[in-house]
Amino acid sequence: MLALPNDPKVSLLNGVECEIVYGDVSWPESLRGVFDGVETVYHLAAVIIAYDRDVLWRINVEGTRNVVQGALAAGAGHFIYVSSASAEWPEGSDYAQSKLEAEQIVKSQAGMKWTIIRPTLTYGRDEGQEFLMFLESLSKYPVVPFIGRGRAMKSPVLADDIVQGLLAVAGNPKTFGQTYNFSGGEDISIWDLGRLMLKHQGISKPFLPIPVPICRALAWAMKKTMKRPPLTRYGISRVLHEAAFDHASATRDLGYNPVGVREGMQRAYPLPN
Repeated sequence: MLALPNDPKVSLLNGVECEIVYGDVSWPESLRGVFDGVETVYHLAAVIIAYDRDVLWRINVEGTRNVVQGALAAGAGHFIYVSSASAEWPEGSDYAQSKLEAEQIVKSQAGMKWTIIRPTLTYGRDEGQEFLMFLESLSKYPVVPFIGRGRAMKSPVLADDIVQGLLAVAGNPKTFGQTYNFSGGEDISIWDLGRLMLKHQGISKPFLPIPVPICRALAWAMKKTMKRPPLTRYGISRVLHEAAFDHASATRDLGYNPVGVREGMQRAYPLPN
């Protein structure tokens, strides 16, 4: 496993049988020799939330380029890139554009088999950065200010299901040159998802829909006046866009069988019987 130098999360792997090497995907010199003898490369490193577009490009785009080149140089046989469902709408945000650009880098490499995975909203017990940020925003106020009326359908995916799906990709010839959606087993509107998330925190509170044009105006004003605005163009796009993707091809080729969000939330944040 590749980890950043001095990454405190490495301690979570104590007792796990794996070799840890240190490097930075944005610094190609630090990747020399990292891929030697590696047959399958899983590339998951990315920045999801950044207030500087250059950071997204340095890590998500150029970092992917560096990892691809390192894997090619070492003769790796299979490159598995974990992208994002947001790459389906690259106009939605700088993050989405960076993930699509990274996908194109992966696809353009001759001489290396590749597979691209596009997870939807990922959740688990204290897992999934966007999920946890959404939960924090839901929990913050006595009345939840909601972007629009929350009609967009989502298909949240339990982190454990993503892991199982990824394990089934390695070396599987059916996956070479393919892009798979890793969505959950159940579609739900983001409004109902928010209520479900709060329910599993033991919280019940009213939701107040805010018209989307007002939200966009607020996001624009905040961007001009704040270093870290609580409301952003990217955040609005994540709420409004449909993300209930079909995972039939992943089920066919990988045996991918994710649980629905109600069962998954019970696993991650169990309610008392």
